[in-house]
Amino acid sequence: MPESETQDARQFTLVGMSLVSIMIGVVTGIGAIVLRYLMALFHNLFFLGHLSFHYDANVPTPPSPFGPAIILAPVIGGLIVLYLVRSYAPEAKGHGVPEVMDAIYYRGGQIRPAVVVVKSIASALSIGSGASVGREGPIIQIGSGIGSVLGKAFHLRRWQVITLVASGAGAGIAATFNTPLGAVLFAVELMLPEFSPRTLMPVVLATGTATYVGRFAFGVEPAFLIASFAEPDLFVPLDADMLPLYVLTGVLCGVASALFVRTLYGTEDLFDRIQINPYLKTAIGMTGIGVLLYVLMLTTGQYHTGGVGYGTIQQILTSRITAPVFLLLLFVLKLLATSVSLGAGASGGVFSPSLFLGASLGAAFGTSLDLLFPSLGFHPVTFALIGMAGIVGSSTGAALTSIMMIFEMTGDYTTTLPAIIAVVVAVGVRRSLMTDNIYTMKLTRRGHHIPRESRQHMFPLRKVGDVMEPVVAVVEEAAMRPAEGVHPRGEGKRDFAVVMNGRHIVGAVVVEGETPDHAMGPVLKPVGIVREDAFLREVISHMSDRGQRALLVVPKGATPRAENVTGVVTRIAIADCVLQDYHS
Repeated sequence: MPESETQDARQFTLVGMSLVSIMIGVVTGIGAIVLRYLMALFHNLFFLGHLSFHYDANVPTPPSPFGPAIILAPVIGGLIVLYLVRSYAPEAKGHGVPEVMDAIYYRGGQIRPAVVVVKSIASALSIGSGASVGREGPIIQIGSGIGSVLGKAFHLRRWQVITLVASGAGAGIAATFNTPLGAVLFAVELMLPEFSPRTLMPVVLATGTATYVGRFAFGVEPAFLIASFAEPDLFVPLDADMLPLYVLTGVLCGVASALFVRTLYGTEDLFDRIQINPYLKTAIGMTGIGVLLYVLMLTTGQYHTGGVGYGTIQQILTSRITAPVFLLLLFVLKLLATSVSLGAGASGGVFSPSLFLGASLGAAFGTSLDLLFPSLGFHPVTFALIGMAGIVGSSTGAALTSIMMIFEMTGDYTTTLPAIIAVVVAVGVRRSLMTDNIYTMKLTRRGHHIPRESRQHMFPLRKVGDVMEPVVAVVEEAAMRPAEGVHPRGEGKRDFAVVMNGRHIVGAVVVEGETPDHAMGPVLKPVGIVREDAFLREVISHMSDRGQRALLVVPKGATPRAENVTGVVTRIAIADCVLQDYHS
């Protein structure tokens, strides 16, 4: 953010930020409802040929009355999406989350309002017409865009705008998946550069509000019904001798996640290298998606890989699809369909495809174990849930989010411990194979690196009196004897003098000679006043907002006059404090 914007920015109190966060939650919750209805409208138009807003993604779509012409549905949808993205908002292309992260870390949280509208329509068209993408990408970008617009409208500070952007992202996840806790963790793990009460509170309020709004339209039921609800006596192995199998599941998920990331970006690179008309390129890719959908309907009676794929996930979790070879085939086809869809220009997320991949791979592994050892009571649903958490956590890098969201999306707590083990292993395996996750790789490839971990530094909590440098004199500006050139700081703290012009404080200056009247360094100005007991966090905000080069320190309760100044806090001293804290 330019310095002029920083100086003109205002800071909301925690109450103000809370009110804005609630506003974000309400608007994002409504946005999630509108997005779901748009998806339903386009899905019913493309696949069933009628106008309707009723669509249950967990129920498989019946055969289209259009017959082979259904192949054209992804093509038509893809061409419209390409036009919208190229004409109005290039940031709406792809899965969206990397663009939000880029805005947070490299653009001061600024997201153009046009992205919110274009992303909504483009993603609804992509998902509704059969592209293999998820709905978390668009709603995250929509919620983040709302947070950015409000932050800009209120002229807030950079960190507050970023906090609102992260709050919008969490609110989007919470509203569309009915997962408030997982949404908070998502914002913390992937979006927030700073994790503290002042940033966490707005995120919690936004996600909670958005969840409440979303439940008005979608109800309170979890996203998926699992077999254990219908079969209360289902055996879920939790003995210690099962740990190696959970570890092995994690290894499989880690390898599968790395394969997913490399295939996705490899496919995008392949499409980028094809030097033909972009509309023709999109038509070719989406024709492949349409052919796959039609062949799957002819051979299996379902479209399986189209859209978010929740119908197939639901069948896996209720033990309606149990053949391990077919489950592995679904894994491969979904991986390819998602990669081609995004490579050809579709707009949508990768979270739902990750759930599909995890469910199919985990169920295939669990079914194979059950066939090999029928007397031990293995069940594919157990490993499907573990696989979902494993691939989501390792591919996105959001380990805690994946564990919590799988619990919230299914209402099943029995697999939490196995999921924790599998996710930790999966993340470790994926990181050993590749540094970046599916979100950060896109940014790394454009030279925008995202920190791999967050750290709460202690320097903002240090008191001014601990880092200030002493003031030893008060001098008149006209009587100063300037030193020649700029002198190095040297070791230890410097002595300063307060520079006056009559009764007015001009600035502060380093005493370069043996006595205050011998020689002075360059005058630091403008300056402000701060108390000795203030926290360094307040000093940084104060100096940043007003463009000050130093602050004069006075004791608590003292009148802010030159004769009461006991020290000076400079930008150099703050930088040294940061470096010391970073290496401590």
